[in-house]
Amino acid sequence: PQDCAVFHCRGCWAVLGDSLHLCAQEERRLGLLVCFKVTNGVAWEDSLLVGLEGPLLGCAYTSLSCRSCGSIVGLILYSASSALAYLRGLFCFFKDSINCYFLKNQMIIEASKVNFPVVTLKQ
Repeated sequence: PQDCAVFHCRGCWAVLGDSLHLCAQEERRLGLLVCFKVTNGVAWEDSLLVGLEGPLLGCAYTSLSCRSCGSIVGLILYSASSALAYLRGLFCFFKDSINCYFLKNQMIIEASKVNFPVVTLKQ
């Protein structure tokens, strides 16, 4: 419980998820916090996008957006390179798009400045 946090949209402070559902972190390529469950404050389209450059080159995904303000807060990968395959089908929040509210010390910190305890699906 020491590291429990609530994830908020950086644009409007809507609650998007929490660290109890955090199942992976991807730092090097995309800067993601990965959850297996999100709140109903998160919306996604049925249509797929395809990455044309960068770390998402050749990946098929849908964007996650904040239902309150419409800001893009992450993605769901459906088809990915082998390096990102472990993230397929999960809710991936861009660390640059969310804030973390830590319950124990009642602090708000930008997710890009937070390192949660190591959790990974790769193994």
